[in-house]
Formats: sequence, structure tokens, C-alpha cells
Amino acid sequence: MNVEERIIQSEVRMFKPVFATNTNHYDTLHGGVAMHMMDEAAFIAATRFTRLPVVTVSSDRINFNKPIPSGTIVELVAKVTEVGRTSLKVGIDIFVEQMYEEHRELAIHGVLTFVALGPDKRPVSILQHLENVSAE
Repeated sequence: MNVEERIIQSEVRMFKPVFATNTNHYDTLHGGVAMHMMDEAAFIAATRFTRLPVVTVSSDRINFNKPIPSGTIVELVAKVTEVGRTSLKVGIDIFVEQMYEEHRELAIHGVLTFVALGPDKRPVSILQHLENVSAE
């Protein structure tokens, strides 16, 4: 499988309801909860792409474009956008939709960077690992 095919195969889509327990004093999704969800989805995409242990090393940018009210559904879409030697970037979008309507809007966009680790917990070459897996 080539890199482009692996990127497509590793895309993650997760749906979650937004309940009052995850909201702030404005009755909208708490930013920290949204970031936690984004990190989970991005971690899964990075792991599915590399099939290696990965850790988050940075959040490059997170734009909170639209508040997400309690009683809505969110969809998180995480895709690998860039692959380096030992790291990769994952873009994550959170879409919000009302439970009883079909319209949805992009509410949050972010990019997280992950590093792949070997058994010694040191960074390892992602592409070399993928070449070795393909050769097996």
C-alpha cells in the first residue's frame, strides 16, 4: 500500500452527542473537552497510518469558529495531512449538527503533530517502518 492509499485508509470519523456534562457556563462544549476529543481522533488516525506507538508533540493551531451547544451531535474527522521522517501531522475538523435537522457546519479545525516511537521510546522513521511492513 502506498502513502496516499494509507492516508485514505487511516481516516477517522467519530460521532458524539454533546450533553450538559461536557459544557461550560455558556451551555456550549467546553474547549478542553473539544481538544480532548480532537486528540483522541487524531491519535487513532496517526496510529492507523503508522501502525506504531505515537505521542502528541504539539497542537499547531486550533480554531474555534462556532460554538457547539448542548443537545447537538458532533462529527470529528481526522486525516493525516503530512508525513515527515519521524513525525506526522493530522488535521481534525469538528462539525456540529442539530439532532433533528440535517444541516451541519464546521465548528472547529485543528492540526496536531505526532511522533512515532520505537520499543526504546525514541523516535523512529515512519517511512522506513512502512517499507519494512510492505516487504513482509
